[in-house]
Amino acid sequence: MPEIQKDESTGSKALPSHAKVVVIGGGVVGCSILFHLSKFGWKDVVLLERDELTSGSSWHAAGQIHTISSDPNISRLQSYTIDLYKEIEETSGHSVGLHITGGFYAASTKEWYDYLKRERSKARYMGLHQEFISPQELAERHPLIDPKHYYAALWDDQDGDLDPSGATYAFAKSARVHGAQYFTHCGVTSMSQRPDGSWDLTTPKGTINAEYVVNCGGLWAREVGHMSGIHLPVQPMEHHYLITEKIPLIAERMESMGEAGRLPAGIDYEANIYFRQERQGMLLGTYEPKSTPWKVDGTPWDFGHELLQPDLDRIADRLEMSFERIPTIGEAGIKDMINGPFTFGPDGNPMIGPVPGMKNYWVAVGVMAGFCQGGGVGLTMAEWMIDGEPSIDVWAMDVARFGEFATPDWGTVKSSENYERRFVMTFPNETLPKGRLQKTTALYDRLIAKGAVMGQGFGLENALWFADGPEDAHEDPTFERNRSHDYVAREVAAVREAVGGIEIANFAKHEFKGEGARAYLDRVLAGYVPKTGRLTLTPMLTEKGRLYGDLTVACLADDHFMLFGSGAMQEAHRRWFEKDLPEGVTYGNVSDDWHGIALSGPKSRELLARITRDDVSADAFKFRDLRQTFVGGVPVILNRISFSGELGFEIYCRPQYLLRLAEAIEDAGADLGYRWYGARALMSMRLEKGWGVWTLEFRPDFNAVESGMDVFINWKKDFVGKAATETFRDEGVERKLVTMTIDVDGIDVSNDEAILKDGEAVGYVSSGGYGHRVGQSMAMGYVSVANAEPGTRLQVEILGEFYDAEVLGGPIYDANGANMRV
Repeated sequence: MPEIQKDESTGSKALPSHAKVVVIGGGVVGCSILFHLSKFGWKDVVLLERDELTSGSSWHAAGQIHTISSDPNISRLQSYTIDLYKEIEETSGHSVGLHITGGFYAASTKEWYDYLKRERSKARYMGLHQEFISPQELAERHPLIDPKHYYAALWDDQDGDLDPSGATYAFAKSARVHGAQYFTHCGVTSMSQRPDGSWDLTTPKGTINAEYVVNCGGLWAREVGHMSGIHLPVQPMEHHYLITEKIPLIAERMESMGEAGRLPAGIDYEANIYFRQERQGMLLGTYEPKSTPWKVDGTPWDFGHELLQPDLDRIADRLEMSFERIPTIGEAGIKDMINGPFTFGPDGNPMIGPVPGMKNYWVAVGVMAGFCQGGGVGLTMAEWMIDGEPSIDVWAMDVARFGEFATPDWGTVKSSENYERRFVMTFPNETLPKGRLQKTTALYDRLIAKGAVMGQGFGLENALWFADGPEDAHEDPTFERNRSHDYVAREVAAVREAVGGIEIANFAKHEFKGEGARAYLDRVLAGYVPKTGRLTLTPMLTEKGRLYGDLTVACLADDHFMLFGSGAMQEAHRRWFEKDLPEGVTYGNVSDDWHGIALSGPKSRELLARITRDDVSADAFKFRDLRQTFVGGVPVILNRISFSGELGFEIYCRPQYLLRLAEAIEDAGADLGYRWYGARALMSMRLEKGWGVWTLEFRPDFNAVESGMDVFINWKKDFVGKAATETFRDEGVERKLVTMTIDVDGIDVSNDEAILKDGEAVGYVSSGGYGHRVGQSMAMGYVSVANAEPGTRLQVEILGEFYDAEVLGGPIYDANGANMRV
């Protein structure tokens, strides 16, 4: 049975009146952040814990550690976390109980074997030590396993287990060695913010003023958030694991072999179980197919070192399958049954970073896999706070990936779904069913009636592709080319030969007004700020020259601008713009205030001319022109620009006018071959043009020179990140973004596949798919500069097979862009 440790050394200390940073919550995440901040030089940092350290979920965690994650950068941070435990044990003098036994991920179906092949491909370019082993090798390494159930297993040398309480205390004591302080039995009871942006925190030991606050409340993250008026969409969930009685084979191995006889950790995806050795028995945990949210209305402040009543009936089917695969566990008695609450987020990943719309308020919550991720979260938060940006892209954990749509109720629904799908595969073409219809446009029902298959981005429903009707609108989850392939081909053909329309409500829109707006944008954007009535494309960079935006700038007037960009990044960009907005400039994230439709194809001008009184001829309305006018009888912002590579126009209107605009377009385009198209068709067409997409090709992991965005930079002016970018330009970079064709049929890349040369990984795929206009499987990705030359022959790994690929020297379709400019 897990036990909680106590630290008597903090009781007599006086609480300081001020700190640079106050961390709220003494679990593994809070203690890791305290350690990293103090290690990196911020000594005036304090952690406040309402009870003892580990009192929330940390003390009863299962303690199994592993590196695999759906996001490669989270995998990197998990690897960092595991490597860090030896350091904090040495620094603190406190044992973390670390056992690096190695671990395996067992595939009992072809689909799970394919999934693990994708993970192995990621490991190639990430430098992680993973290899496939046969069922027979698996049984040799873990003799309790019945190998007949498995195709193969992916082995990772770095996996193992530790003592959760020991690890948490090692972080805290290491932080103290570096100059930080922590106080137990000193919970925050209220918070208020001063005009200067600092925070006053009231505790039983007095009030402390903090320049920055970090909410690491764990089970109480929601309650801590409420003190400052924010609602975090996290949800504690009940979770079971069991510990068996002594198993003779384990006892014999430990007696005869010592630590070398310790069994490796394991995960069986189909059985939905994780397991490891615990002393002379086994620990086995599972995620129930029907989750049990705990304390939906709020975690009681007096909840202490308590466990919840176990309910074996909820996990009976999981146990039955696990007993088949590890028969000895079924034969051993159950020593302890643990049911304790753990906090989950809507997509299973942590929520960290500065909260948009708040000043000096940071969070690190929903870190369900705290002992896998806690070290990496602490590293990232410390870098972000001290240096102004993390050293790697942590978008998969950024709190800004959620907006106001992520309400507490929605958070409970999605967190429950994620819990239930913890070890359930999600295919590349699969969309998840819960939490849908959170945000829709006026066209939702209309598009559904036309056969739209919807996805969800930043809470908003958007069309992925169009089937023949509602009864035909479904996916068959697969790693191979899916059933949308021929439908998407039909949509692309309409855009190439006639005219198509796609909703663009999911693009972000950022509005700037004021006399200083132009000067402000000229500084924060690396590219050209256009004249009135014109559009430009520009990167936005961090001080270290990393990409932080890929934006279209529209100048509506000399003191009025609209920026169009990634819908997913809209709150992150809001946070970026608001942090140093000068006086006299007003800013708003107006994404929900402007919906619209983009027209693309050779007949798009003819269609547009039928529904506007304006002259939209090539001479009167040039490529990258914009105007505020009327289309379809409604007021719009009309941009002559296209992401499809064809002649095109983006028409933005207020949401209340969208239905009228759509009807006008459909009526006017009926005899022109007008067809609605979705995001998959658009992604196919942009691949053929070699155009990157934010969160895939364009991320803070890359700079403008690597990504090719340097062609849009105005080098004659000063801008954020200029010095770093000039260094990249002058000294060269080690990798470049390329577009490739792949010799493969029936399957395409999705992302994160390894790119190889002579059997060695030289890069990775950022995105890909099928180019319907050119009839080629394609991919974009980053490769070493030596392998980025046009014509270079490479290989791409797809589901464990290697396919020939060739680097292109430019767009494979309409290379000079004539179609867009006609």
